[in-house]
Amino acid sequence: MSAAAPTHLVGSINQPDAESVFRLVADRLEHVPRIPDGEVGERYYWIQFQTLRFDETPGLERVGEPGYRIRDTFDVRQFRITGDVVLPELGYAAAAIESYERFAALQASGIIAQGTRFQVSLPTPIAIVGAFIDAASRAAFEPIYRDAIKAELERILTAIPHDRLAIQFDAAVEFAILERDRKPAVAIEPWWDGAALEGIVERLIEVGSWVPEGVEQGYHLCYGDVEEAHFVQPEDAGSLAAVARGVIAGASRRVDWIHLPVPIERDDAAYFAPLADVEWGETTPYLGLVHHEDGIDGGLRRARAAQAAVPALAAPGAFGIATECGFGRGPAERTAPLLDLHHDLAAALAV
Repeated sequence: MSAAAPTHLVGSINQPDAESVFRLVADRLEHVPRIPDGEVGERYYWIQFQTLRFDETPGLERVGEPGYRIRDTFDVRQFRITGDVVLPELGYAAAAIESYERFAALQASGIIAQGTRFQVSLPTPIAIVGAFIDAASRAAFEPIYRDAIKAELERILTAIPHDRLAIQFDAAVEFAILERDRKPAVAIEPWWDGAALEGIVERLIEVGSWVPEGVEQGYHLCYGDVEEAHFVQPEDAGSLAAVARGVIAGASRRVDWIHLPVPIERDDAAYFAPLADVEWGETTPYLGLVHHEDGIDGGLRRARAAQAAVPALAAPGAFGIATECGFGRGPAERTAPLLDLHHDLAAALAV
């Protein structure tokens, strides 16, 4: 028997606060190298809370008339630049520093295992610009937000010991750009000169380079999650493989992990086949095999399909497991069973 597959928690976890997340995860998962704080509080709907900051920022204004709001809270209208923009603190650093205090205390008391890292998930600038900024203002706003999120990261790096920290960059809007010709629910044109893929890879490499050696760093690649639905289903892992291949080949530092979504119905080798062209090297791929609807049997079917299509994934410990995306927007009563499913699937893959 080989060791259980490592488990990756993408980010959002439905619990009332960070300490509840830490305690629940530590109680149920033995093979999790990193634990996020669950993106609790205002961050529960990924990046949507950033619009609340933008509403208070001089030089930005909403485009169009009020209408639909996500969960009656988040206005979906975009913003345009009307003057000089100086963004306030974005909230990521403050949340991370506060959550780490609880993480460190629980680790010191033995509740969280020694060697487990505190994971912080940050959006890429593309995510914010593509989702929330009017097309005519995107090129001008991108460097403004890039500098602001980099400043948040620098505060985190100053406050949290590097050997206890892991940074993940979440890339979802990038695939709304790459898949725009397939008419997804969200289709976004690139705002830079040159090819879409090259521009995306270049930007992902840049944000990864901000993370110093000694801090673990990885990426979550995603096809969106609005009310637990993608903006389009991937035809196969081709676009995911292209991004992973480019980032790993061009990175100036080690990429510790890349998380890849796997739709529940994709237990066919054709979905995974493009991943055979990725030279993973020191990077651990985490496959989103865990779906609450079909449990261990479904996860094993998808795992076996991946191993059949990608010989490099057949070796013991060659990949880890995860859900397709975060699960903070699913019902709270699903959280503990989902963690148990991670544990059971990881053990089953070791047989």
